[in-house]
Amino acid sequence: MTTKAAVWARVSTAEQTTENQLQVLHDWAGRRGLDVVAAHAIEDSAYTSTNGKGQDFDRQRAELLNGARLGHYDVVLVWSLDRLSRRGMEDTLATLRLLTEHGCAVWSHQEPWLHTSDPAMRELLVGITGWMAQQESKRRSERTKAGIERRRKAGLPVGGRKAGAKDRKPRKADGYLEAWADGGKRRAAEG
Repeated sequence: MTTKAAVWARVSTAEQTTENQLQVLHDWAGRRGLDVVAAHAIEDSAYTSTNGKGQDFDRQRAELLNGARLGHYDVVLVWSLDRLSRRGMEDTLATLRLLTEHGCAVWSHQEPWLHTSDPAMRELLVGITGWMAQQESKRRSERTKAGIERRRKAGLPVGGRKAGAKDRKPRKADGYLEAWADGGKRRAAEG
């Protein structure tokens, strides 16, 4: 009997794409003789999910958990554990527990130690890895803030466009004047 798998790919910014993760995970599944029966690719950024606009993550996470509950797959393949959740290590551990309770293993391409059969050891290693990731995130934030402060003290620009710089983003010119000719009322009605 072939082992059924779901692949889970997620990116954190609008500039990233899940294509690379999906390709690696599908290749990995093929090398292990797994039959990929579901693929979840979450492309909404962390910003859109936290401000309520990005519901893709929550919807696909519910689908993933429901598929595991129904026995549609035996294993979930992820690029790395931090891709499994965007809400921190506690949520990642909760998701791992739910998948395990439904009889579904989680394999991480970047963390092969996750494949241990001892659940207590797996949770310990996941917790340590999560703590390390949080510490690195804090250090990165501190370095960024220090760099901004250093530029501010030196009288250098600290972000955004320089005064007088032009917006070079391509814009659609068609219909602009018509859309605003009545004070934006038509645009509001269409939106």
